Amino acid sequence: MAEGNNILLDVRGLKKHFPIEEGAIFKRVVGHVRAVDGIDFEIRKGETMGLVGESGCGKSTTARAIAQLYKPTAGEINFEGRDLCCLKRQELLRARMDLQMIFQDPYASLNPRMTIGSAIAEPMEIYARRGLLKITRQEIRKRVEDLLERVGLSRYFVNRFPHEFSGGQKQRIGIARALALNPKLILADEPVSALDVSIQSQILNLLRDLQEEFGLTYLFIAHDLAVIHHISNRVAVMYLGVIVEIAESAVLYEEPLHPYTRALLSAVPIPDPAVERARQRIILEGDVPSPDRERHGCYFYDRCSQRMEVCKINIPRLTEVKPNHRVACYLHHSP
Repeated sequence: MAEGNNILLDVRGLKKHFPIEEGAIFKRVVGHVRAVDGIDFEIRKGETMGLVGESGCGKSTTARAIAQLYKPTAGEINFEGRDLCCLKRQELLRARMDLQMIFQDPYASLNPRMTIGSAIAEPMEIYARRGLLKITRQEIRKRVEDLLERVGLSRYFVNRFPHEFSGGQKQRIGIARALALNPKLILADEPVSALDVSIQSQILNLLRDLQEEFGLTYLFIAHDLAVIHHISNRVAVMYLGVIVEIAESAVLYEEPLHPYTRALLSAVPIPDPAVERARQRIILEGDVPSPDRERHGCYFYDRCSQRMEVCKINIPRLTEVKPNHRVACYLHHSP
């Protein structure tokens, strides 16, 4: 684990449960969807932490809870030593200057009625009006133009509208907007999943260049394991609202320990046909269980081919079994 003074974000026991309501007029809560059900992880300064898992496992909810777009049900989100869940409105606004998001859908994340110059300038204008950022209109205009060029677009595009750009260009605009306030941490919520493969590599390379230039730290969310491997220093694997394994990227891909991680990696295509034919695919039985019921054992129990009796009655904790390698599985540590 990283030393305390090197940790930028420290998440402990994070939960986000959404209520299930019934009744047309008199609504009552009959249950909860446990989108995120108690996760622990930390992100070190200057690194890229990858968060990977199947669709619906809680990755995006985790990012939105960290950004306080969703109010967490429980847990702590310590950013630079302060719990974001306990900050007052003005304090949270200040903290959000250092914590920005890149959203998954570049088409939906831009207002079609705003020029891209206005979209990138908007965060700076909002903070300037609130007295949290000292910057003039001329300086805002100059920074917008500089950011456009830094993400690979022309400064002369500043007065154009979103519909005039391709998907990859819109995502570049979203990245420029996320950089507007000079953040320290960027939550990238599947920023390349809606793009063509050829454009994906361009955006990934851009993100890496920006990280080196501005000293950025990323939480990079994706369901594509090849993308995660390409960009991440460390990887956290998520299943049904919990993290089941965390390790350095190279270690996780070479020596996965959790049965779910091994199944995910066995599905990644390999360019070499001979290797692809020779390797053994791990086919998971059944479907992902519904996240609306409380669990008293391993979350992966229903689909695991190596399950034991203890897995049914005790929830395995994320435990360090090797240096910087944690796994929530009784195959590798005792209850």
